[in-house]
Parts: sequence; C-alpha cells; structure tokens
Amino acid sequence: MTNPSVPDAWLQGEPYEKYVGRWSRRVAPFFLEWLAEPPGRDWLDVGCGTGALSGAILDHCSPATVSGVEPSDGFRETASQRLQGRATLHPGTATAIPLPDSSVDVIVSGLVLNFVPDQPSALREMARVCRDDGTMAAYVWDYAEGMQMMRHFWDAAVSLDEAAVALDESARFPVCRPGGLEALWRDAGLVDVETRAIEIPTVFASFDDYWLPFLGGQGSAPSYVATLAEKARDVLHERIRQHLPFAVDGSIPLTARAWAVRGRVAK
Repeated sequence: MTNPSVPDAWLQGEPYEKYVGRWSRRVAPFFLEWLAEPPGRDWLDVGCGTGALSGAILDHCSPATVSGVEPSDGFRETASQRLQGRATLHPGTATAIPLPDSSVDVIVSGLVLNFVPDQPSALREMARVCRDDGTMAAYVWDYAEGMQMMRHFWDAAVSLDEAAVALDESARFPVCRPGGLEALWRDAGLVDVETRAIEIPTVFASFDDYWLPFLGGQGSAPSYVATLAEKARDVLHERIRQHLPFAVDGSIPLTARAWAVRGRVAK
C-alpha cells in the first residue's frame, strides 16, 4: 500500500510545533532541572529545531550565552522568531558544528540524536566543542512504549498496512532506550553517565487536536499519512479514533515519556 522508505521530513516549524514541538516544551524544564547546571555557563543546543530547549535554557538556567545549531532553514527561522535574538543560531549539523574547540560548557540535544545517521561521530563532534569537565546531555522519545500518541498511531497503521512497520520509530531507533543511550555516552568516553525517564501528560482537547497535526507532513508518521490515498487515510483515521481513550468531555488523556542521558567530558 505504501512506500516503506518514506523519509522523515523536518522542514516547516509551525506544523512541527503542533505535532510534537508543544510536548517537547513540556519536557525541557524537567530535563534542565535534572541537569542542575550552575548559572553563567555557555550552552549549545544541537539540533535546536524550533527553539523549545533553547528557550527553556534562557528561561530557567541563567546562562551566559546560548547557541543553537540546526540544519533546517524553516526550523531555524521559527526558532529565531520565538527566541527574539536571545540566542545565536547557526546552520549546521550534529556532525559539523560551526564552533571552535572547547568553546562551551554545556551541550544539550532534544529529540534529535535518533535522527542522526552517525551518532558516534556526532558525540565526538560535540565533545570537541565542549570544555574539559563540561556536560553533554540529551533526551529522546520512548517510541517503543512511552510516547503514547505515536504508539496509538503506529499500532493502528501496522494493523492496516504491514509495510508501515518499517517506518515505526520504535523499530528504527534502538538508541531511544536507556541502555542504548548509556552505551552511546560511555563509548564516547564520557564519565559519570546517568539516564532517567521523564514523563509528562499530553492531553488532547479533542480528536481533531490529536489527528490534525498528523496531516502536517513533518516527521515519520505525518510523512506516512501524506503517502496514503484518501480512502486509506480515512480508514486509518477511524481505526485510531476507535482505540483512543476518550474522557467524558471528549478530551484524550495520554502521556509521553522521554529518556534522558547525561555525562561529563574528560579530556
């Protein structure tokens, strides 16, 4: 029914915000509270996207500076509008960071690492720009179990279309588990490595509030929906609706879990 090689599309900021950006903003403060970095640090947000994590750093961490690196022009434009000049944003990727060696104290990345093809190279590049004894940390969604909005989507999609299993993030991203993250950090030579779960409520006001962001074309699931014929899309819409837990007021109370990791750079 579908092309199993549908790529993840990350081009437009506002559709992403409606899809998962709004939930990333909920996770970011808990992640930063866990890091408990002192004020006056120079921060780098790798894959800063629409600015959710960078904004939380500015609001909660009293940084000296905040820089962001993001390959998508559309995402960087949205981040620039939201951050209003409070952070310096650069075009770049996790494996090609346009900053000097040992130039920042804290490097963070939110919901990005699983999309990086060469993760060990990304961590080497992040360590290059991090100062000795600095912090490197990240968080990713628990696609296998804890990110319920996506779990409901893919469970329904796979029940209707066997080809969809190849696109399900739970199968594609083994790093999105505490063991995978910890191994990645330790293999990169980081010390004092720790992981933890961060869980937030994700309450959708209605089925439209849940479903319409999947029509925005940003990410694996919305990209998959864009490949479907109208009839197949309607069938998927109805299959998901039948299995979601609706409250009496029509809202949909779900939760989202992210796995976080942190470690210290020892040069």
